[in-house]
Amino acid sequence: MGRSKKYVYDYEQSENGKGPGTMVEDILSDPEFSQVTDLVIGCWGDSWEGSCQPILDQMVEHKEEFSHIESLFVGDMDYEECEVSWIIQGDYGRLWQALPHLKALTVKGSTDLKLGEICHQELEALTIICGGLPVSVFEEIQNAKLPNLKKLVLYIGVEYYGFDGDADTVKTLLEKSDFPNLTWLGIEDSEIQDELTQAVLDSKYMNQLKVLDLSNGTLTDKGGALLLEKLPSCPNLEELDVHYHYLSQGMVKKLQALPIKVDASERNEPETYRGETWMNAMLTE
Repeated sequence: MGRSKKYVYDYEQSENGKGPGTMVEDILSDPEFSQVTDLVIGCWGDSWEGSCQPILDQMVEHKEEFSHIESLFVGDMDYEECEVSWIIQGDYGRLWQALPHLKALTVKGSTDLKLGEICHQELEALTIICGGLPVSVFEEIQNAKLPNLKKLVLYIGVEYYGFDGDADTVKTLLEKSDFPNLTWLGIEDSEIQDELTQAVLDSKYMNQLKVLDLSNGTLTDKGGALLLEKLPSCPNLEELDVHYHYLSQGMVKKLQALPIKVDASERNEPETYRGETWMNAMLTE
């Protein structure tokens, strides 16, 4: 991508009246904006009370001024600014036509998130970072018309923070979607990571992937064994990312012996409480 710039409001600015309704005006008044191709929008004030919808709507209203944008990240904020589960997102339905040169979209937060009817000829990367991805968003993605999509990364999350599906939800997404140029698939951050690993390995995309990302979840030796069985028959695959996992040390060594690049860092141990075993996805709240 080209030049990147982040626009964000701090606490003092928020207290002085800045918010989602003023963000686009401030972006357009920036003399450097015409040279920005990678637009990053951070905290827009009280991001846990007001959605980014005014930002999205005003970008559409000023689509001529934003038409040069190639990469857009909406919601780039850490937990000190706003917990991911608190970020109030918006409806991106009108944005697809307003940004004809968009190649990468990253969205953080899934509360009130709607992608609408997704149709874009140039988009190459779609990433959603959240603590729980609703089935409604899965359905929007599986019906998307993105002929040039190369990278899809979805944080699945947990039920308490918005994930209302199951392994079949992911299986259906992979069956019904049509992304002929997809080479990077990330299905991560789940408490059912072993089941999702099976769904991914059974999908049609395994014949074309170069990068498989199953990180940030509760992957155990059950999922590891599935990977050992399947991946040798995928000569196209170049990289496996399973960092943040619950694999045994022995399984980690076996995966690292595969003839591809493997990231199996951040090994975790299950916790036991009152006779029950607990494993947590990396990002929820």
